[in-house]
Amino acid sequence: MIMNNDEIRFHLCDRWKAVEEIERQELRASTVQENWKQLNLIMRRAIRLHLSEGDSGEMEVFQRWEKLKVNYETSR
Repeated sequence: MIMNNDEIRFHLCDRWKAVEEIERQELRASTVQENWKQLNLIMRRAIRLHLSEGDSGEMEVFQRWEKLKVNYETSR
């Protein structure tokens, strides 16, 4: 069966809507403890990656991503 572009878009859109609904259900079912644990993990990672609060400018964000990419590629 060959699908045309409109059919492909329709199926992809439905899939993403289904994923979004599952994510909503998971968020509703999560406990305060689970949310707190996730927040702490994010904060620890930000500290470990030397990310700071505030808007540091777009160029610095690109430089950070480049540094993370280089670190990741050299650790492989």
